[in-house]
Amino acid sequence: MLTHVVLMRFTDPGDAPEARHRLAELAPLVPEIRSIELGLDTVGSPVSFHLCMITRHDDEAGLSAYQNHPRHLELASWLRPRLADRAVVDHAGSDAG
Repeated sequence: MLTHVVLMRFTDPGDAPEARHRLAELAPLVPEIRSIELGLDTVGSPVSFHLCMITRHDDEAGLSAYQNHPRHLELASWLRPRLADRAVVDHAGSDAG
């Protein structure tokens, strides 16, 4: 299992709820997304990102298929111009301890 974590900071923080909505609608349309978690920042500190997305995929091929899926590319064309910054971490498995 590959976990894909994306933190997004928007030029206009008001775009974060719409992005969350659009990402939630995307998930059932892309079979390579095994699960998705979406969370809006509730603290609003100076270092906060506005939206966190966590998706899980079978493997790197599944992540790549998701990233190249036409529906994802369509959403990305709406999303990218609105982002001020983003951070991404892709990791396999979980290390508890």
